Amino acid sequence: MIEMLAAYNAQLIFSSAAMTSIPEIKPNQSIELLKELHILTRDGKLNQDTRRKLKQVYHLFHFIEPLLNDVLADKPEVSLVDHGAGKSYLGFILYDLFFKAREAGHIYGIETRTELVEKSWQLAKKLNFPRMSFLNVSVEESITTPSLPAQIDVVTALHACNTATDDAIKFALQKHAKFIVLVPCCQAEVAATLSKHRAQSLSQTVLAEIWRHPIHTREFGSQLTNVLRCLLLEAHGYQVTVTELIGWEHSMKNELIMAKYTGIPRKNAQQRLEQILIELNLLDLRTRFIY
Repeated sequence: MIEMLAAYNAQLIFSSAAMTSIPEIKPNQSIELLKELHILTRDGKLNQDTRRKLKQVYHLFHFIEPLLNDVLADKPEVSLVDHGAGKSYLGFILYDLFFKAREAGHIYGIETRTELVEKSWQLAKKLNFPRMSFLNVSVEESITTPSLPAQIDVVTALHACNTATDDAIKFALQKHAKFIVLVPCCQAEVAATLSKHRAQSLSQTVLAEIWRHPIHTREFGSQLTNVLRCLLLEAHGYQVTVTELIGWEHSMKNELIMAKYTGIPRKNAQQRLEQILIELNLLDLRTRFIY
């Protein structure tokens, strides 16, 4: 019996060492968390799909970590809200790699699917991550809920679909966020409006040829959506940087928009935003992008 226990313990030590030696996993990363998120299998394996997912989340962490440190340079606490949190991969990884080692700060996950919110609460309790909260509300509802502080330091939205990204921007503006980090997804509203007015636009401007074909409407609408979002943020005093999150071979939804509040609006941002809406026959969306 003693020999069996010794062999079992030796196997545990070997398995733990093998898991932490996986090059993608950071030295201080919780192995239990990665298993609970199904990034690692129960025997510590990392397959190609989960390797890709982990790489994306880590890459985003590298962008967000300096922002959190920037906030903490000026105040003792940092708050972060993650919209469209889903299973809260990003929130849990951020807590594990940044918040866990500090006795300050709180992460809030916003998600409309009740079962995912409940599972996130259970996992946070199991891992002893006390400064994580999960709200079963829409992004729009989160603006007015008393369950969130009046001011939030960092707002993220990773692949929040269609107008949920716009609601996240509105939330960030209402909460006076210092930093906003967005990876938009499924931008369909602008494309639908372009399509709705296609015939009228073709009679008014040669530029309508850009979105005359449905596939071009979808692609152009997606890019235009993010251009309008950037102008909106600049009109509200944010300095905006647009780049790619990770290599295109990993994800087609890859555009990363980062905004830092400076309090100095870009001089002509709102004027240009309004001009685009007029020239491209998108005035139906005026209240979405101008406020």
